[in-house]
Amino acid sequence: MTDYVDGYCERVGPGLWGEPLNSLSNLAFLVAAVLVWRLANGDRTGRVLAGLIGLVFVASTVFHLLATRWAAVADSVAILVFMLVCAVAFARRYGSPRWAWAGAPVFLALTVGTALLGGGLYLGALIGLAAFAAVLAFSRDTRWTHFAVAGAIFALSLSLRALDRDVCDYVPVGTHFLWHLLNGVVLYLVSRTLVLHDRP
Repeated sequence: MTDYVDGYCERVGPGLWGEPLNSLSNLAFLVAAVLVWRLANGDRTGRVLAGLIGLVFVASTVFHLLATRWAAVADSVAILVFMLVCAVAFARRYGSPRWAWAGAPVFLALTVGTALLGGGLYLGALIGLAAFAAVLAFSRDTRWTHFAVAGAIFALSLSLRALDRDVCDYVPVGTHFLWHLLNGVVLYLVSRTLVLHDRP
């Protein structure tokens, strides 16, 4: 678990500052966490989401500083927990509060299924955002556009993440830092929509 991980274009060797842009771009998550916390205004769901975005900031920063396998696992787990909580929060606020807990195992099954089929950890999240938008559009809730926009940004972000290693010869710093910046926006948009559900 302490093995060195060299998975990104920007990293050229071991060391805390082997990925300066990838490390610093995690500040997008910190900004998102602070904004969601302030927006929550005491709302429990909002504060939990803000705390989890803060956890993503810490885990991702540690991973890009240390570049070890255990840090990579912590990074992935932090993101997965945020996605699972979002699934439950969506089900509670836009569906049936009684069965909201089912959002977590359903989303986990989707994530595992897409990962086993070669889609990685994040394809399930993209499908989930599309499903959220579709459910709200079907029920004529205008907030479907919020999830649609978040999904579009996430699709772009996912593409940039996948391109990172392929553009090393042309862009030495890679594109992974853009994945962080855009995902900070995505996490904020999704959390904002869930937090403001009951507000005019």
